[in-house]
Amino acid sequence: MSKPARLPDVVLVTKADCHLCAEARAAVGRVTAALGIGWTEQSVDQDAALRERFAEEIPVVLVDGIQRDFWKIDEVRLARTLRRALDTQS
Repeated sequence: MSKPARLPDVVLVTKADCHLCAEARAAVGRVTAALGIGWTEQSVDQDAALRERFAEEIPVVLVDGIQRDFWKIDEVRLARTLRRALDTQS
């Protein structure tokens, strides 16, 4: 019996009152929905460590803990990154 594939961990780091964050939510939502995977959102407003790490780069997309994009999310690049992550898991 084979081990079930682990899905990539996709996290969008945001902050309040951020117009780029709203665009990023939509972009990440479209890409992950098309690939059938979930994602989570974390706010720097609630996490001092995230705020210190990403202060000037919000929004940020992390895939398996690695920063993959910031400010304006490139959907093509994100989809390619996630497909690669899915391929390596299977």
